[in-house]
Amino acid sequence: MAILERQAQTRVPELVPIRYARMAISPFTFLRGAPAVLAADLAQSANTGLTVQLCGDAHLSNFGLFASPERNLVFDLNDFDETLPGPFEWDVKRLAASVAVAARDNGCSDQHAATAAEATARGYREAMAAMVELDSLSIWYARVDADDVTAMIPKQKRRRVAEKTVHSARKRTSLQALDKLTEPDADGVPRIKNQPPLLVPMELLDEREVKTVLGDYRRSLPDERRTLLDRHVMVDMAMKVVGVGSVGTRCFIVLFMDKESGTPLFLQVKEAEASVLAAHLTASRYHHQGHRVVAGQRLTQAASDIFLGWATGPAGRFFYWRQLKDMKGSADIGSLSHRELAYYGGLCGGVLARAHARSGDRLAIHAYLGGSDKFDKAMSEFALAYADQTAADRDSLLAAIDSGQVKAAEHAY
Repeated sequence: MAILERQAQTRVPELVPIRYARMAISPFTFLRGAPAVLAADLAQSANTGLTVQLCGDAHLSNFGLFASPERNLVFDLNDFDETLPGPFEWDVKRLAASVAVAARDNGCSDQHAATAAEATARGYREAMAAMVELDSLSIWYARVDADDVTAMIPKQKRRRVAEKTVHSARKRTSLQALDKLTEPDADGVPRIKNQPPLLVPMELLDEREVKTVLGDYRRSLPDERRTLLDRHVMVDMAMKVVGVGSVGTRCFIVLFMDKESGTPLFLQVKEAEASVLAAHLTASRYHHQGHRVVAGQRLTQAASDIFLGWATGPAGRFFYWRQLKDMKGSADIGSLSHRELAYYGGLCGGVLARAHARSGDRLAIHAYLGGSDKFDKAMSEFALAYADQTAADRDSLLAAIDSGQVKAAEHAY
């Protein structure tokens, strides 16, 4: 609770109760919202010293589908708020723990939870072994296409669900967001809806300040992307609550329109604080935390958003920019059986290994992992133990809410 309350001190006070309400829903939502807690726990034990660019928050819900710059749908890590160089196993432990916690939440036995977590670690180990056989350029180009994922799913029923998820992701664009998030004003101009406290439109503040922040972001883009951005005009903006762990940080959506066609473009502007790992590892070489996020994402992802950039906002706060909806999709973790969790965890583990191989010493990591299942079983054992710890930590949060130590919102969503 001390860790969570320290984080709350830098966040929007009115939104912190929503964060606690979302974390209180289940052990899995608690785990999602508490990467700082796990980081503090991991820092208490020895590590391998085999450094990679960590995602920093590699739980199951931070993997998913999104569009590559070539408009292909790919499966990869998709959240890098906590990215920082560190020991590779910290990401693997968070992923394996999330599988075990999700399995228990879904009514699976401890044996099935352990099996799913073991499959996750095995997916990582076997993928890292495959990375050893590739040259660095091949690893850099390697990616997992959505169609490849659905083709590998063994049962027809599961494949239909996956294909439906892919189909839905392809429809999630700025055009869809325009219908969902806006309504026309008296002049027919789209304006973002007022849906407090989760979506609150804002006046375009001081015009000079807006131009300064937008100009700062523009300078972070490559030359050709600046030209593309310049073909759009800013129309409206709003504060939007997102995620679980991120709730309370300052997050905005900005509506742009193509100057010629009127086609919408939604960008998300998200506050970037210091990584939760920074207190336990070497601090980032990037002073600007938005730059840290963008650099870590570009280094780790097989394909990154073309509008990814950073800027400094009012009061010297750090932000990064990206597209709000760009064919994004993810698995419904709460509906997965233990067999599906094992398959999905193994897929995520393989993707994580490829991400780590881009920045780390894949030969050394492979040598450490070895060819037996010893690592897989060790990660499974850790995952079950940390599932116990997560349940206990959530109980502490519930007790703090009941006692009035912290306040949780009546409605989480």
